[in-house]
Amino acid sequence: MAATIYRNIPDSAGENAYRADPGFAQLLRLYATEAEVAHVEPRFDELGALVGDELEQLALTADKNKPTLAVRHRNASPRNGIDKHPAYIELERYAFSRFGLAAMSHRPGVFDWPEKWPPIIKYGLTYLFVQAEFGLCCPLSMTDALTRTLAKFGDRALVERFFDDLTTQDFDALCQGAMFMTEQDAGSDVGRISTEAREEDGVWKLYGDKWFCSNADAGLAMVLARPSGGGDGTRGLTLFLLPRHKADGELNDYRLVRLKDKLGTRSMASGEITLDGAEAYVVGEPGSGFKQMTDMINMSRLSNGVRSAGMMRRCVNEALFFSRHREAFGHKLVDLPLMWRTLVKLMTPAEQGRSMVFHTADVLKRADAGDERAAKLLRILTPLIKFRTTRDARKVAGDAMEVRGGCGYIEEFSDARVLRDAHLGSIWEGTSNIVALDVIRSIKREDTLATLMPYLRECLDQAALPTAGRALFETALSRVESAVAAVTADSRATIDTRAVASALYSVSSAVFMAWEARRIGDDWRRLALAYLVLCHRVLPRDPLAGESVDIDLLPHLLAEASMTLEQAQRFMPG
Repeated sequence: MAATIYRNIPDSAGENAYRADPGFAQLLRLYATEAEVAHVEPRFDELGALVGDELEQLALTADKNKPTLAVRHRNASPRNGIDKHPAYIELERYAFSRFGLAAMSHRPGVFDWPEKWPPIIKYGLTYLFVQAEFGLCCPLSMTDALTRTLAKFGDRALVERFFDDLTTQDFDALCQGAMFMTEQDAGSDVGRISTEAREEDGVWKLYGDKWFCSNADAGLAMVLARPSGGGDGTRGLTLFLLPRHKADGELNDYRLVRLKDKLGTRSMASGEITLDGAEAYVVGEPGSGFKQMTDMINMSRLSNGVRSAGMMRRCVNEALFFSRHREAFGHKLVDLPLMWRTLVKLMTPAEQGRSMVFHTADVLKRADAGDERAAKLLRILTPLIKFRTTRDARKVAGDAMEVRGGCGYIEEFSDARVLRDAHLGSIWEGTSNIVALDVIRSIKREDTLATLMPYLRECLDQAALPTAGRALFETALSRVESAVAAVTADSRATIDTRAVASALYSVSSAVFMAWEARRIGDDWRRLALAYLVLCHRVLPRDPLAGESVDIDLLPHLLAEASMTLEQAQRFMPG
């Protein structure tokens, strides 16, 4: 199916999302090995075609047909289940079975590859998939993260019991994962969790209410609970694995009380759960539950950032397609200077987000291989991504809707759905304030800035920029270091935490884009984008002084055509 234009209303339906994004293949080749790319790129192309066609239609249908709670069977026996629309189930089959997105990090064999796939492949495919469907990516992320946490902290017998079901591509045998943590009085303040765990006849049983449980009918869930007599705060919490069914096949003793009526992610069921003595298994060391759950939360935060970056790229694709084909006042929209600025304001944060998540995926690979410096980098990059990428997605989605105009406001196109979904990212797994504070906490308690700053300068060394360009980056780095020092030195300066986290994110993303440009070698377009980040998001700028870059090159940038180093340097603010 090819994208069409009917009566001057451009419709990108049928456009291959992978082929429409020339920078994607460049970055895939940069972060993955030649052998990996040769083997898996046909899958990216296949998924790109599906995203622009069948998956998009399934996602629109699933969004309009929300899941429903099924309390009982017709004979009054308890069912405690959720009915999902066939369109959502088909999306599940594509994600979990056909593409193995929840399995590929944990076992070999996905796509007939003899090893586990590295994070860049999983996150790259997720980045594509989310351009059609966001809601399902929550169960995907939680199944993937639960498997990682279970394998990392669970005892061998527990892992062996559930691992195959969590990582199978046989859809009918699949066991999905979830995380049940939030309570009415314990949202971000996890230390107030009151769910109680009691050991009864050698079996741990859970009692209490969980307030926001996404993928509510998952086969397995990680749950934080407080053993009887345990201490207060987070130190008294233990991590438990909660199965939907007991060993004898009967439903476990917890009830789905109701489903949430949400602004976005309508396709995926989130609910409230009452635990009535549900059987569960201790995971890891008792009393260390919060620390262990943090590993799952951080993986979910990184995945959240990947999804926000992917949604921004979806918005850029739509805005570029529309503006290249829509005519008004005798011109294509893309030929109008004011539209140049609008499109650049969409593209720049989208490319920031992509560089941050792809580079962090590479850092994760090194951290998991035992690189201690990479582990520290991961500790600060993950909350930076969760904080800023998710917030940028909200703005990009809204502005992209405006590019399409009135058609963007109706539900037949996906602009409204994407905008609704984009708002979840900055709430789920910690609101913006909480995550920005976590950035500063990592600096104060774990000295992560002392690892990040030298790393960024090493990346700049490898980028080998012209003298003036390197000096501009050094100015930005020095300004951010000073701002961080001010916030960490004075408790009253926490009011500036979000501004400092935003600047640290922007400088890091600009450095990574400059580093990528050098590695790509024959196309310096990403350096031009890096300069735009510094100009508009970091360095002092008079908003009434006019555009400081060479605006004649903006159409070239928006065409996503290759750039020489000389052309990219013309984007350096004067």
